[in-house]
Amino acid sequence: MRAVVARVTRATVTVGDEVVGRIDEPGLLVLLGVHVDDTSDKAATMARKLHELRLLRDEESCASADAPLLVVSRFTLYGDTRKGRRPSWTAAARPDHAEPLVAAAVAELRARGARVETGRFGAMMAVESVNDGPFTVLLDI
Repeated sequence: MRAVVARVTRATVTVGDEVVGRIDEPGLLVLLGVHVDDTSDKAATMARKLHELRLLRDEESCASADAPLLVVSRFTLYGDTRKGRRPSWTAAARPDHAEPLVAAAVAELRARGARVETGRFGAMMAVESVNDGPFTVLLDI
């Protein structure tokens, strides 16, 4: 699994005219991609890392600060652009494999006590965020 994790003061994901996920306080915006070889064990590991990642102010994590996370699936994180001008998506998991693993990562975060909002898997989503400083990291599991 791969995640782009940004520290934000707020973030929203909208599908059409409907807000499907929102955090209105400092937390993390997580764009989450699933690789073709990923398993439920990787989803659990990703959830633990996201919850405990010390990226918030004063080196706190979402676990220690009770900060929310907005998790949005993004197959495009596995786009390979090394050849040509058109990305290859062969490393990205197909929806029938990816959707349960995104759901498993979210369920594990919630089981750990995290406050989690989500996008809508497979939908055309508009994501808005206000980044809180230069804190955006790439997390590979």
